[in-house]
Amino acid sequence: MSKYVFDSPVSRRGTGCYKWDEVPDQELIPMWVADMDFRTAPVIVEALQRRVAHGVFGYTLVPDSYYQAIISWFRRRHQWTIERSWIQYTTGVVPALSVIVKALTQPGDQVILQTPVYNCFFSSVRNNACQLVENRLKPGPRYTIDYDDLERKAADPRAKMLILCNPHNPVGRVWSHDELLRVSDICQRNNVVVVSDEIHNELCFNGRYTPFGTVDVGLSNAIVCTSPSKSFNTAGLQIANIICSRPEWRERIDRAINDNEVCDVNPFGVVALQAAYNEGEEWLEQLCSYIHANYEALVSFMASELPQLGVTPLEGTYLVWVDIKATGLKSDELTQRLLQEAHVQVNSGTMYGTEAGEGFIRLNIACPRSQMMEALRRIKQVIG
Repeated sequence: MSKYVFDSPVSRRGTGCYKWDEVPDQELIPMWVADMDFRTAPVIVEALQRRVAHGVFGYTLVPDSYYQAIISWFRRRHQWTIERSWIQYTTGVVPALSVIVKALTQPGDQVILQTPVYNCFFSSVRNNACQLVENRLKPGPRYTIDYDDLERKAADPRAKMLILCNPHNPVGRVWSHDELLRVSDICQRNNVVVVSDEIHNELCFNGRYTPFGTVDVGLSNAIVCTSPSKSFNTAGLQIANIICSRPEWRERIDRAINDNEVCDVNPFGVVALQAAYNEGEEWLEQLCSYIHANYEALVSFMASELPQLGVTPLEGTYLVWVDIKATGLKSDELTQRLLQEAHVQVNSGTMYGTEAGEGFIRLNIACPRSQMMEALRRIKQVIG
């Protein structure tokens, strides 16, 4: 029996919540932006309450205990040994990606993305005047990497970086060790740096994910970005880490962090990370069980009520990638209809690559099951 309750709705409307308040619709059920409608782990709330009680919220000196919490978590859960000097903190994974691109590329360099993929990857590339190159994933019962295409793209001397999503948003893949090893081999041979966004790393349902740092041991040709924000629903506390073993890269990244003014972090983020990594494991395991049960309920509903839709197998994340091509509607068109007619807000697949994402929508199922089921019933009323 679960020690923690995920079924009880938490009212977020009227709290300045991006997910619930961005659209002024009192009937809206939002299934779009990637945060959860669950309270975070009680140990995090308690740690934050103790910090609030102090009453002074000045600039933060990140303590050694912060680094030790990260090192212990990844060694304990993922058998990945991280050295303290490798860790550079910043405000979020998206700022982290942007500063890494800024630090390690030149304008005009090519950066490879495996589309469909998280939309902020595109802006991180374009905002640094780099050329975006797509290594499109191969669709199927589950998505796979097109290694032949990656080999061709990486062989271009202008290609300097691959931004990897591990686990992958939005297609829900948790890449295996062998898959990541092939990516690492191709990129190493072609001097293409791998930057692995591992923000969804703890949200896996059939075993643990593989940190890229256990594939490229020592991170000779890779940088990893992590945060507890997705797994513990603390995105608003703005804390993330860049894990990089090469001193010359860290120096350039540190310069870019300061140039972009993302070097000062929230004191609550520092406290929350330590509480999550030191005491939050039991809550996290029960959260993952609940989300996976949500996914199974969604699959069952789709099979019986909306069989024309295709549900991509969800190995990780709480974001379900749904094939809508049989409806004859474009992704943007269906997204608008669901918002206007069903008061359900989803993400259009085109956000994640205009061509790679067309014919899909993305659904966020990190919410009480009753809320998800009501949204699905409304979707059925529109699609029929």
